[in-house]
Amino acid sequence: MNARTDLSVGIDVGGTNTDAVVISPSGEVIAWTKSATTGDVTAGIRSSLAAVLDQLGPDRGAVSRVMLGTTHATNAIVRRRDLGRVAVIRLGAPASTVYPPLAGWPADLRQAVLAGYVLAGGGHLVDGYPIAELDRDAVRRLLDELEGRFDAVAVCGIFSPSFPEQELEVEALVQDHVGVDVPISLSSEIGALGLLERENATVLNAALYAVARDITSALTTVVVEHGLDAATFFAQNDGTFMAVEYAARYPVLTIGSGPANSIRGAAALSGADDAIVIDVGGTTSDLGVLVGRFPRESTLPREVGGVRTNFRMPDILSLGVGGGTIVDVAAGTPGTDSVGYRIAEEALLFGGSTPTLTDAAATAGAVVAGRELPPLDRSVRKGLAEALAVAHDRIESAVERMSLGRTGLPLVVVGGGEFLVPDRVLGASEVVRPERGAVANAVGAAIALAGGRADRLCAVADRVAAIEEASKAAIDKAVQAGADPARVEVIDVLETPVTYVTQPTLKVAVKAAGPVAHIGRKEPT
Repeated sequence: MNARTDLSVGIDVGGTNTDAVVISPSGEVIAWTKSATTGDVTAGIRSSLAAVLDQLGPDRGAVSRVMLGTTHATNAIVRRRDLGRVAVIRLGAPASTVYPPLAGWPADLRQAVLAGYVLAGGGHLVDGYPIAELDRDAVRRLLDELEGRFDAVAVCGIFSPSFPEQELEVEALVQDHVGVDVPISLSSEIGALGLLERENATVLNAALYAVARDITSALTTVVVEHGLDAATFFAQNDGTFMAVEYAARYPVLTIGSGPANSIRGAAALSGADDAIVIDVGGTTSDLGVLVGRFPRESTLPREVGGVRTNFRMPDILSLGVGGGTIVDVAAGTPGTDSVGYRIAEEALLFGGSTPTLTDAAATAGAVVAGRELPPLDRSVRKGLAEALAVAHDRIESAVERMSLGRTGLPLVVVGGGEFLVPDRVLGASEVVRPERGAVANAVGAAIALAGGRADRLCAVADRVAAIEEASKAAIDKAVQAGADPARVEVIDVLETPVTYVTQPTLKVAVKAAGPVAHIGRKEPT
């Protein structure tokens, strides 16, 4: 019989490090590892999982779930690699013909993704009244013209998050016309209200299906290779997780999962419900805000690879301040580049020739990896000290900006470069450095809840019914993502007035989350 039961593994793949932890049901970190991210991310996942399982020894059979936070989707968009060709169907003509699909995209990304598009009749007004009858023939003509020269289909209708019926009808039409094997991305399931940004997110989602297939298959394969009888999940960008099948359908929702994991992990390790969090990595420092133990979400459209989207993302401020940031010694300032995962080879502290902010922290007395700096010229030490002071000023300014004028919030410091943050920061009530903060991102992945969200438009007089309807839809999505139906609950309701309409109208956004559903396990033999 295993000494421990029902253990969770969290793995987070960052630009510099790949971290993994094992968490007990009580939240205790019982195994952890941090290693440099490699060019082959799958190999990094495999080795990180092996490292924490080796620490568990005979208890490895108690692992019941593995959660992964990954940058695969983000990297594919930024690098314009491994993206699928998408047939885009917009429902809204004649009201939405001024701006074609993918307007404003970088030219190279648009060329890589767009197989063709149609502006078909359809869509709804804010009150649900159809703009025009659904033009089914226009959809069929696009599919015939492309003759199969596409990998996926994206469908976006005006006000479809509130009225998805036409998108669902087009989905059935496409499957009937070209077969059920072609993946279809529906905007009513991806983004919030706002046509162009929602359409952008939907097209990106469709373009990422092949990437999602590869990474979900890789995670499942790695788990099987290690002989684990464990369920696999992916972290998403609001601090919750989703089942592998859900991640395969909505890969765009994994974008932003890294910062969200760090914020959730910081909450778990520090015990803070409300705080400012700074995750200091090798390349950047990401700041976010804890509100009720979840990341505060941005209310503004977010850019991904130069594309404006409106799916929910954490409110994150990224600074070019990290342990691997290269210092301009002559100017006494941090530069704009980083040695990244090569820090153990290039930094002065490790016998290299490149001055970094890690070296600057060492000149101020920080102990990093138990090492001491070699003898340095006075001018080099002076430049490093000045660069560290500049980094501290930038961190203080960022903390003030993220606080939005609210005083008394602690600053929780996590990440491998936490030694770059001073013990006192103006604007923060205190600086908290939780134990195991270096792997907070992996902790956040391991403890994530299954989540779902839904938006509805309603007249002010109908707000109660709209909240109930959106709550039910959000709970259903959380269960679909893997939550236990008996323990999922609504954790956030946001009501926003809608302007420029003939009657008082609200947009209701509901978020639900819950712990993972119980998964039957095989008895040990």
